[in-house]
Order: sequence, then C-alpha cells, then structure tokens
Amino acid sequence: MPAPDPATRAHLEWLGFIQPNGLVVSAPALVKAGALLNRHDAEGQSRLAGCIREHVLDPARGPEPCIPDFREFAAAVLGWGFSPRGYAGTADAPIPPALEVSLPDYGETLRPDFAVRERDPRNGASPWQLLVQVLDAGRDFDAPAPAASGAGSRLDASPHSRAERLLRGTGVPAGLLFNGTALRLVSAPRGESSGWMDFRVADMSRTAGRPLCSALRLLLSEQRLLALPRGQRLAALLEDSRKYQNEVSERLSEQVMHALYALLRGLQAAHDASGEALLREPLSPEGDRNDIYRGLLSVILRLVFLLYAEERGMLPESETFVRHYSLAGLYQRLREDAALHPDTMDQRFGAWAQLLVLFRLVHDGARDERTGGAVRLPERRGALFDPDRFPFLEGRRAGAGAGARQITERVRPPLVSDGAVYRVLEKLLVLDGERISYRTLDVEQIGSVYETIMGFRMEVATGRSVAIKPAKRLGAPSTVDLDALLAQGTGHRARWLQPRIDRSLTDTVAKGLRAAGTVEDLHAALDRVLDKDATPDLVPAGALVLQPNEERRRSGSHYTPRELTEPIVRHTLAPLLERLRDEDGRAPTPAQILDIKVCDPAMGSGAFLVETCRQLADALIDAWGAHGAMPVIPPDEDEVIHARRLVARKCLYGVDRNPMAVDLAKVSLWLSTLARDHPLTFVDHAFRHGDSLVGLSRRQIEAFHWLRDAQPLQKGIEVGWVREHMAKATELRRRIREAGEEVSDQELHDLWHDARNEIDAVRLYGDLALAAFFAEAKPKQREAKRLEFAGAVTRNEAIRYLSWLEEQRDADPPLAPFHWEVEFPEVFDRENPGFDAFVGNPPFAGKNAVAAGNVGGYPDWLKTRHDESHGNADLVAHFFRRAFDLVRAGGTFGLIATNTIAQGDTRS
Repeated sequence: MPAPDPATRAHLEWLGFIQPNGLVVSAPALVKAGALLNRHDAEGQSRLAGCIREHVLDPARGPEPCIPDFREFAAAVLGWGFSPRGYAGTADAPIPPALEVSLPDYGETLRPDFAVRERDPRNGASPWQLLVQVLDAGRDFDAPAPAASGAGSRLDASPHSRAERLLRGTGVPAGLLFNGTALRLVSAPRGESSGWMDFRVADMSRTAGRPLCSALRLLLSEQRLLALPRGQRLAALLEDSRKYQNEVSERLSEQVMHALYALLRGLQAAHDASGEALLREPLSPEGDRNDIYRGLLSVILRLVFLLYAEERGMLPESETFVRHYSLAGLYQRLREDAALHPDTMDQRFGAWAQLLVLFRLVHDGARDERTGGAVRLPERRGALFDPDRFPFLEGRRAGAGAGARQITERVRPPLVSDGAVYRVLEKLLVLDGERISYRTLDVEQIGSVYETIMGFRMEVATGRSVAIKPAKRLGAPSTVDLDALLAQGTGHRARWLQPRIDRSLTDTVAKGLRAAGTVEDLHAALDRVLDKDATPDLVPAGALVLQPNEERRRSGSHYTPRELTEPIVRHTLAPLLERLRDEDGRAPTPAQILDIKVCDPAMGSGAFLVETCRQLADALIDAWGAHGAMPVIPPDEDEVIHARRLVARKCLYGVDRNPMAVDLAKVSLWLSTLARDHPLTFVDHAFRHGDSLVGLSRRQIEAFHWLRDAQPLQKGIEVGWVREHMAKATELRRRIREAGEEVSDQELHDLWHDARNEIDAVRLYGDLALAAFFAEAKPKQREAKRLEFAGAVTRNEAIRYLSWLEEQRDADPPLAPFHWEVEFPEVFDRENPGFDAFVGNPPFAGKNAVAAGNVGGYPDWLKTRHDESHGNADLVAHFFRRAFDLVRAGGTFGLIATNTIAQGDTRS
C-alpha cells in the first residue's frame, strides 16, 4: 500500500508527538493548503528563546521555561502586528460585544482577551477566526476553579470549558489558551465535537522540538491568519480537516467490512482444521448459522471499541498491559512477524488466543497484584464481551447459559491463524499506509463504522461463489453462485444475475457472461465488478459466505452525522428546558433536568442519544451552577463526564429491532460518557431490543388481547399476576435510577437482573397474544389462536411457548414485540405519563421511504399484517400515532427521516 508523501509524513510526525485530543487539523488538509513544514526553522526557535524566562511555578519541579508576556511572544514569534484592522483586544480596538457570551444564570460574562479577524468572511460565516484567552502563569487548562470576574459569579468551570463555551456561543471556529508554559489550540465548531492540541514551551525550546515550533508558526502566524488567500487561512484549514476526517471514517467503514470478511475466512480455516467440529452446533439443523455472523460481528465491534478506548486512555497504560495485552502491542508484533516471515503467517498461531484473553479481561476485570495493581481492569460485563454468548469463538461448546464457563476450565482456542488476525487488524488500523487515529474520531463516526457491517446473514455456498461490489457508496457486496450462473442459458445469465446484485452490468460484462463456457470464464468476465477484498478468490461450495439481507441491500448503510443530530436535538430540547424555568427565568433545577425522559425508537448506533446526552449534560451542569448544587464529583471523573453519566442512566431510552444495534448503542453511550471505571451495563435497563411499532399496552396484556377495549381474561387472576410482577419491576427500576455513587456496580447488576425477570414474566403474555395476531391473517382464525394461547395462560403453561417466541424474534423479518408500558414503567407510571421527547430516525426502512413510497421488506410485511398499516401512508401514520401515544402532554417530538427532516413542538 502507498506510503504518505514526504510533506504529509512531516506533518504526521509532529502531530504524532503532540497527540491531539480529537480533531484539530489533519495532515492532508495542511498539504492541500500548501502549508509545508520547515523542519529547520532555526529563526523561529531563536525568536521563541528570546521570549522565554525561567520561572518557579511549582517548587517541586523547580525552574522551568515560561513565557511571561503573550503579546510580546505573539509579536516576536508569530509576527502579529495587533493592528485594529486585524485584531481586537487592544486600546485602539477593544473586544466588541458580539464576542461576549452572557451567562445570567451564573452572574458572569465570558469574553476573550484578544481576537483575530477574518479578513473577507464568506456569507453567513463568522467575521472572526480566533479568540485568545491569556491565563495566569502555569494555570491548568483543565482544572475547574471559581471565576474571578465578580463576587456574584457561580461558574465553576475549567479554562478549557469556558473557552469552548465562548467559541460555541460566538460561532468563532477556533480559540487559543495561553498560560506561559503552553499554548492550546482549540477547535469547537458549532454542532460538532471539539478537539485541541497543546504546544508546550519546554518541548518547543529543545533542539528536537524545532518541528513543533515550526508547526505552531505555520498555523498561527499573521501571514496564515490574515495575508494568505481565504482557502489557506486557519478557518479553512480547520473546516477542510473535518471534511478529510469524514472521508477517513467512510473509508474506514469500507475497510471494517472487509475486515469482517477476512475474519470469516480465518474462522472458516479454523473450522476446517478442526475436522468441521468448531462450528458444528450453529451449522446443525437445530442450530442457527446466523450465530456465526453475530459472533464475527461481535469480534469486530470489540476490536473497534478497544482501539478507540486504548487511544482515549480508557484502558491501562502500564508497560505490562501495552506490551503484552493491548491491541496496539499485538499489531506491532504481528507486523514485525509479517515482515520477517511473510510466507508462514497462516501457519503461525497465538494471536487469536491473546485476543480471547483480552476479551475476557475486559469482561471479567483483572488486577495484577504482583505489579502492585499496575494492570487493573474493572469488570465491564455486558453482552458484547460475554464469553458465553458465542462460545465457539473460544473453541467451546455452548453451555447451559451463564455460569457454564469455569475459571479453571482448560480452553483450546480455535486455530485462527496469525495471518488472519494480522489482516483484520491491518484493515482496522492502516489507511493508505497511514496509521488511523481513533482519537480524532467522534463516537458517532465509530457508530457509522459499526453500522456498515450490520444487516448480513450467514449462508453456506451452494457452488463456487464470488462477491460482487455494490454500486452505491457504503453498500454491501452480494455473494453470487457461479455454478448456478453457469447453468443458466447464455442469453439469460445477465437477467438471472441482475436482481441478485446491487449494480447494473455494463455491455462488456454482459457480453462476457454470454460467452463464458466455464466457471473460470465467468470469474474472468466479472473481474472488474468483483470485490476482491471480500473474496480474493473463488469461495468453494460448502464454505460460509456473507449475504446482505434485503433491507441492507435496499437501503445501504447510513449514519446521521453530528451536524444533523445537534440542531435537531437542540430544537427538540429547547422548548422542554424553557418550560422548566421558574417565574424569574432561572435555569431548571438539577432534579428537573434528570426527570426528563427522551427516547429514540429506532436508535441504531445511538447517534441521537449520544447528542442528547451531551446537551442534557450541559443543561445539568448549568443547573448545578445556577442553583449552587454542585455534587461531589468522583475522583476519576470531571463535571462533564459525571453529568453525562447521570443523564445516560436517568434520562435516555432507546429501542431497536436489531439486538446487535442495541449492543452498539450501549457501547456508544459508554464511550461518550468516558465511564472509564464503570461497566458496559450501566444503561441495560433503558436500551432494549424490540419493535417500536408492534406492542401492547398493560391493559391489553391484562386482557390478553390486541383490542384496546377488551375485558380482562377470565376472573382477573392473570391481571393480579401482571400487576404483581409490574409492581416489583417498577420498584427495582426505581432503585436503579435513584442509586447513588455508594451503590456498587454489582448491586446495580443484580437489581437489573431481578427487574428483568419480573418484566420477562409479563412480556411473555404480551408476546404470546401478539403471536396469535400475527400467526393468522383473518380475524376468525386469529381469535381461535388467541383462545388457544389464552388457555395455556390460564393453566399457567405459557412458558412452554417461550422457545418458540424466541425463534420468532430471530426470524426474518422478526416478530419482536415491544410493550412500552411494561419495559419502561417509570415513564408511564408518573403523574404526567409518557416521554418528554422522541428523537431519531423513523423505525421503518427504505431510502426516501417517506417521500417516495419506496417501501418493501419489513415495512411491506408490517403493512400487510397489521390492521392499522395497509400502505405506506398508513404505515407512516401508524408510526406517528404510536409516537404521539408515547409522548406526554407538553412534550416535543424531533425526527429525522432519510433525506427528510421534520421537527417541531407537537404538544405546545
């Protein structure tokens, strides 16, 4: 694969040294703007040295280099002239009111010390491109401290938090924090995630730090800010960097899909090496071969999760862990092995066993007492890393549920080769010869990577097969049986092939198909449309192949970027928060914020919920400050992390028809809250698997009927059972929501386990009633089936249908009812029942489904099976009716459909 050009490599080197937190500037954007790094900028380093004085800021550290005067430094090193035409913050050009952000709830106004103008801004763009905050010498950028702007100020926030708030409030794209020992460049565009990078004076003053000093001058010199053409100035650099980053995430998504195929080939080889014993259970007539796909998917999700967590410092950083357990360390060793032994990588083993050990460490937790706890991982638990969920990944047979795994059990890992693991990690870590930085990816972009590999099913090839590339971006390859294609008449091959792939055929390909006399000829004719990363060669008959389901083929892979989720969530929450203000206009109380309930009924990777978490957490922090109610923040968190975790646990709810999407959304919320020392299960009670459009109310379940006005079953004994189970579940969930920091994660896990058992008992009745409805097409037959099932309920024999109902949940399309009042009793038992807001994509598939009426697959099935959904218009109406039934009076409803945006206050 191509290596970066020298100009790009030079930028990658200094960026790698600084290690930005999030995205600020990217090497390709710098090169595109003609910003070439001068590695030998002796003049710049000399000018820097002239501004440095030795100061003792901390007696424990002794004297250290410090720049006492920002204006002197900016003039000497960056060439700033501070003329009124280009700058503000001087006697001749004071800071204008437009660059101030008033915070009446805190009794404070934020303003910069200096500002740099945008010489000729585009229409609608900010006329300013950089705001500067000058702090006391040595002041920590990230340490909260009370404001000093007035006795009435209640804003207890770090300088960095203040800077981001100022940037977002004024719409200025970048800020610079200066404390004498370092400069922090902050990028915080409105509606997108922030990023920052620190230039430390001590580093820049060293000989080896000359490239850092050169990079700082390259980014912030007066020439860059004011003299160069608009497309080469700082604001354009930041904007172009984000465009490049979006391209990186899209291309990474494609590579992750190919990593899934590489992992499949590795597992197939291990299955063959085991004498076809490894996958015997899921491939048996009683098994489910899609468990193999789900297992592969879980491995890719685990790997991406761990790469992100490692680069964000959310896993141990000790030398022992990094060298012997981390993915970065494993990849480095495999890369060295591949360079030394390229021909034997597929005959070498051990990497897969290390992955399994790492997965267990994350799930079970660990502490190495020999190193004094240097390697410590808290228990994460959760379904994603559960070793018993897909035991074949460890070479084990399925046990009798949780607890089947024994700590002392000897495990013989499958013979997945080091070559296979290396190829998977290479796809996840390298793009165009450049190491991918997961630190610069948003959680939403990680979600988009996940979504690319959703929506497949596992099949066994009936003949020699290949994968055909899709035409649409982020589409899915379709696997085609070439033996079956060869058996078609020469004039019918293109017609047979066309509905099985997601692209049109050129005349050249069609001509080659007609002329082919062997499978090899067909292979050659299709060469230009083959996805050779998915199937590098012909897949033999009997081998496992991935096939996109109809919904995946039709709609492709879509994710909602933050520039869409941010304004939609903001407009949805604004009226809610405004109504909670008191008569004096003061901010809502913390308790009022944490009582807000927001739901995404088709959450996918959780993009809307992640953004809702951010914005409600910001509102919660405001409430703490406005009411003087700042809680005790745990030592491993800051106020933002703590607020997000509280909001995620108390305010957010999500549902999805795909159980793997539920896991994905949980991971997204965990990553966005940076819950370093908390398990992945902290939102299990609120993120649930089910179909948002199919379910019964509690009254309907008590009547064991889908009709709203049906009478309770028999003498009401079952009504008592339902209410007893629900009372227990409600109390258990209340204890989970109200648990303080003193309640251990294990206690919360046990509470949720008990609550789920109570809910499952009620869900069984509701699922069985709806199964009768969907089992038959006509009212008379449906009623007969309902009475049959009702008899089992009254005889207390409903449990015998449980396995059958679970099979229905995994069918294609699935029947996975979701009974809102049962699953979320705290939402519907409160004085004004229902959610305060819905956000997200509508829970029905199909690109332009709303606008063009192009339904099919699941929506087509639902509209023919449900009395209230007999066409696309009725399906949409059914969705809105369901939504309005679930939104409490006075709530709001934010919605984004594919290519269709609709938002507004539906109950004002």
